Amino acid sequence: MAAGGGARAAKGILERLDSGEVIVGDGSFLITLEKRGYVKVGLWTPEAVVEHPSAVRQLHREFLRAGSNVMQTFTFYASEDKLENRGNYVAEKLSGQKVNEAACDIARQVADEGDALVAGGVSQTPSYLSCKSEAEVKSIFQQQLAIFMKKNVDFLIAEYFEHVEEAVWAVETLKTSGKPVAATMCIGPEGDLHGVPPGECAVRLVKAGASIVGVNCHFDPMMSLQTVKLMKEGLAAARLHAYLMSQPLAYHTPDCSKQGFIDLPEFPFGESPRRHGLFVCQMDVSGTGSCGVVRSWLRLSPAGPWVVPSRGRRGDQHAGGPWAQSKRLSADNGVGRALGSSGSCSFGPMRPAIPQVLSSESGYHPRAVLQSCRGQGPTPSR
Repeated sequence: MAAGGGARAAKGILERLDSGEVIVGDGSFLITLEKRGYVKVGLWTPEAVVEHPSAVRQLHREFLRAGSNVMQTFTFYASEDKLENRGNYVAEKLSGQKVNEAACDIARQVADEGDALVAGGVSQTPSYLSCKSEAEVKSIFQQQLAIFMKKNVDFLIAEYFEHVEEAVWAVETLKTSGKPVAATMCIGPEGDLHGVPPGECAVRLVKAGASIVGVNCHFDPMMSLQTVKLMKEGLAAARLHAYLMSQPLAYHTPDCSKQGFIDLPEFPFGESPRRHGLFVCQMDVSGTGSCGVVRSWLRLSPAGPWVVPSRGRRGDQHAGGPWAQSKRLSADNGVGRALGSSGSCSFGPMRPAIPQVLSSESGYHPRAVLQSCRGQGPTPSR
């Protein structure tokens, strides 16, 4: 089958759910590919689909073999404004169109190796966080949607939204395609960052056109299910129907509040290799590693006073970026934490046992919390 515009699977996502089928998704593309050396920490953009397509294809295949029914395009943070945000080079050197098209082609190729569906995904945008208008934000989603339509994905996902207002705008844009739309928010029982409860979030998403609603990231499986339960209750009270979706973190987050694990004082969790490297140098240790070492431990950052040189294939691209700059500032101010390894929640492809539409998400997203220009509480900046 040709990579572009492949034929749809025999049964679509809604037909499968209507028949009682449990749908298993994928997850952890960002963190898994970062560990393998193909994604830049801090930016979390998916240019690997162009620069290292075989790596992305391999991960899709791992999830397919593990039982995933959906191959989601690796287009998280692939909006044009995100690809040029915070000093990123992707929009200028590769273009958002090239990234999104390549992601669709890879997902379709692997989906055709099994009975899997292809889902085109969009996520929250810097434009919304910069207080752009509804029309401007929707135009960003429309750019990606045009490519998803060209590549004939089977359905669409709006994922990782912290503000229901932006999620609704995404759903409204995607729904113009006529394809089924799923929508997930990275919220817990306390609701979105403006304080909108989960039940109301679900109602607003369904009224906007979503057939599947739920949560992803920020919280563990049990807390995520508590949030989904609140969504279900909200839909029932409004006499609305939608399928439910849960894409939790793969570890417990009992101390998390509204923003989930990224709110914890220990966040980010990926500094321990650098601190470890510093102590190794100070103590004149000639050899180091870890019992059960992951590759991210071996790719020590060249930033700040941690002078162990980077040996990873993408270390040079971290050196001048915002992640390295933040580490240098932390070091200059005496901040340093000995914490768990980067993305320690990622166990690779796995089949969850929670019904309906499922995945395991294990990413983290550094941010600085700013006062919202929309006047309703803090807004995260990426």
